[in-house]
Amino acid sequence: MRLRLIQAILGTTLVVSLVLLPTQSARAAPVAFSPSEIEKYVTDYIDRSGYPGVSIAITQGEEVLLAAGYGHDSTGADMTADTPMPVASVSKSFTALAVMQLVESGNMALDEPVQSYLPDFEVDDPGSSKITVRELLNQTSGISDETLREKSLPQPDSLEAAEQRARDATLAEAPGTRRHYTNTNYHLAARLVEVVSQQPFTDYLRKKVLDPLAMNDSTSIDTTPDDLPEGVREGHTYLYGISVAATEAERFVSGSDGVITTADDMAKWLIMQNNEGIATDGERLATPESIDLMRSTPNDQPYGLGWDRDQKGRWGHSGVWFTYTAYQMLLPSGHGIAIMSNSGLGLGNESPYLLADGIATILEGKEPQQIAATRLYIDLALAALTLISIGIGAYTVRRAGTWAAGAARRPWWMTALRLAAWFVPLLLLIALPRLLGSWIGGGRDLTHEQLLLYSPALMIWFGAATTIGVVVVAVRLRSLQVIGRFRGLVSSP
Repeated sequence: MRLRLIQAILGTTLVVSLVLLPTQSARAAPVAFSPSEIEKYVTDYIDRSGYPGVSIAITQGEEVLLAAGYGHDSTGADMTADTPMPVASVSKSFTALAVMQLVESGNMALDEPVQSYLPDFEVDDPGSSKITVRELLNQTSGISDETLREKSLPQPDSLEAAEQRARDATLAEAPGTRRHYTNTNYHLAARLVEVVSQQPFTDYLRKKVLDPLAMNDSTSIDTTPDDLPEGVREGHTYLYGISVAATEAERFVSGSDGVITTADDMAKWLIMQNNEGIATDGERLATPESIDLMRSTPNDQPYGLGWDRDQKGRWGHSGVWFTYTAYQMLLPSGHGIAIMSNSGLGLGNESPYLLADGIATILEGKEPQQIAATRLYIDLALAALTLISIGIGAYTVRRAGTWAAGAARRPWWMTALRLAAWFVPLLLLIALPRLLGSWIGGGRDLTHEQLLLYSPALMIWFGAATTIGVVVVAVRLRSLQVIGRFRGLVSSP
């Protein structure tokens, strides 16, 4: 009796569930897309974050929901959906796709050693013979910015030269052990593409990726700023609340961060990614298996093959130049988001990820959080530190005579130590690229020129503190010399 009662209850529950589930699903209306809400959020973001110009693309499935530009470029011209802009390291997704196409054609294998295709490739470590194609793409080759300082070394002018330069690298870890994000891995991946395909990487990307997607206003370059197309305007750095037009530092970017594109073209890229590798005209660029493989990782690591997973489980990739930034994001809902900004990497501005996250929140029918003007607060704090340093320096210089009189009565070594302390800002300035690269960038490489673009306010503070230190030491030494002479005159018969 009890068994029959339980069976009856379970049966009733199952019937009710089958009836209710379709009803509940039918009532769940899709979130209405509101271009005006997106525009308001983006323009507010521009105002708060100090971005002169932003272009965005939003897709869903095979449909372009929005492609538009907001703000202006460095000439004052309005941003539009066809304004060409660098997408920086978003380019790594393009390179990964090129590699996967060659894997699909049987001309390359992900788990084959790189030396199988580049016989002369090696780094200064016997483990380099074990580096595989896959390990280049998922950033686990063992090469890092700390073992090959790719930005501060002389820049190559071709992928062949980049391969030659990589021979000076050592391995931070055994291949396949741990992720170390470095552009060198993607220089080598692009070199593989051109050697295996027997054509320049930029030509391959044009014929096999950009043209099939009808990305007619897109291209790929080797070096900045020399190779930038004529229509690409200067990006910006940021100083005390003002965006300042600036030229990108000289860098080699082929395969790693060299794609130049538009919002209109990025919409086509996003559609292909969310359509199992099929372009809007029906041409297949990659199999569904390859698309899935690029956005999956072993052992739950965050970096796939040219794609990165954020803390919310969404796949995307950031792009940072020192004068431009970008972000792409794919949502489980089938939406794609691409953002390009003409304001560069800096303190409080890593990439437009927060903007993409806010747009994703709107697409989910939720209220996005307001984005704080972090960059402005950081620069104002640095400005205050600069003024404080100048004030301390001026006060110290004025009291140089009093200090020298006291110093003449102290042991010489104590005086020397007090003078040496004023050279600390100079030593920090010299070491600043490595310190910031390790502290903020997780070991990434920087040069002083790039650091000036990264944070002019920080460099002004350190420059002022260094100058003040040198002036204080010079004035104090002069005062000691005067005091010594005076005492010599007084004590002479």
